[in-house]
Amino acid sequence: MTLQVIMAALEANGSEQTKKVLKRHGAREPFYGVKIAFLKTLVKKVKKNHALSLALYETGNSDAMYLAGLIAEPEKMDKETLQRWVEKAYWYLLSECTVAWVTAESNFALELAAEWLRSDNECIASAGWATLSSYLSVTPNEKMELPWFEALLDRLANQLHDAPNRVRYVMNGFIIAAGCYVPALSAKAQDVAKKLGKVQVSMGETACKVPNALAYIEKVKTMGRLGKKRKTAVC
Repeated sequence: MTLQVIMAALEANGSEQTKKVLKRHGAREPFYGVKIAFLKTLVKKVKKNHALSLALYETGNSDAMYLAGLIAEPEKMDKETLQRWVEKAYWYLLSECTVAWVTAESNFALELAAEWLRSDNECIASAGWATLSSYLSVTPNEKMELPWFEALLDRLANQLHDAPNRVRYVMNGFIIAAGCYVPALSAKAQDVAKKLGKVQVSMGETACKVPNALAYIEKVKTMGRLGKKRKTAVC
């Protein structure tokens, strides 16, 4: 499928109702309001396609940008492209999902995440934390520098409540990821969650809620899934 064929398919399968929902979450024009379920049908046809992924993201159309992440080949991404992607990711579905997923499986995951965490741009900073969460979910524990992640958890214990709105949300997600995917970090993640208590995040005009990190980690432990990795960061 060519870029033109895919864009036509997106336009034909968008809906005003879906656009209304996505706008409440932060999406803005240009986009068609395509459901993720339909995007995944396109993935089955296109498979992984690096060149097409880059072209879709450059359209600036939110539906196409999200699809770009689904068909991306992270191992082929260079640092400059990922930086351009995060700078164009203007709302959380792009910054915390598309960009984070692809970056987490790239060769620049930790390098870029460390840079993005320091950004004053809320979307870029949230992309940094989300990238780390995805990295923890797919990376073998023996390849991790645990002291660095422990230091990040200590940082969150002191800084989370003062962080920007969406950054608080993904910081909470990082605590969950550390506690669930890395057994060696689980106890520390739980201690940090206890210290922080309830994490307040404004979810706008949506029904979304902030997960309780402590309860989430406990549930995963009870299910016997502590340390179970994902095959891919992409959902």
